Amino acid sequence: MAVFKGLNIRPTSDLVREAIFDLLGQDFSGVRALDLFAGTGSLGIEALSRGARGAVFIDQSAKAIGLIRKNLELCGLEEQGFTLRMNLLSGGYRRHLLLKERFAIIFMDPPYDKGYALPVLDRVQRERVTEPAGLVVVQTEKREDLPERVGNLKTVKVRVYGSTRITVFNNEEDS
Repeated sequence: MAVFKGLNIRPTSDLVREAIFDLLGQDFSGVRALDLFAGTGSLGIEALSRGARGAVFIDQSAKAIGLIRKNLELCGLEEQGFTLRMNLLSGGYRRHLLLKERFAIIFMDPPYDKGYALPVLDRVQRERVTEPAGLVVVQTEKREDLPERVGNLKTVKVRVYGSTRITVFNNEEDS
């Protein structure tokens, strides 16, 4: 996985990435994944390597988008991965063609201590980005507690690894 030195990206550590996939299971066959605040793209790329049929990577940084494209190419996954440069706080996710279809798994790793997690999680829920019974995995700083419920999204697992809290939400929306 390529990373840029000096770029303001906090890649998901190997320990946290392993923990996330231990919580979620190993088989992602046929699902679509969305990687928000994607950074290096490591979570979406991991989902692709475990059988996801496609992944969309969104980040606001042009350098991060370039890095994700490079990592997709290095992994031979450029045909299954799509990148979008977008401000995630502004919403309007479902307006883009790549986001019309809903996602079975959403990864969200916003910058710590900026207060981005809850507003973006709320928009993801309101704009119905997650499939019914889909999962949203949110990484935050370990002291940042997210609500038990955000609309139809209900917390099903919370784990802390080092300085990172992983909160997994299930979309309880009816089909």
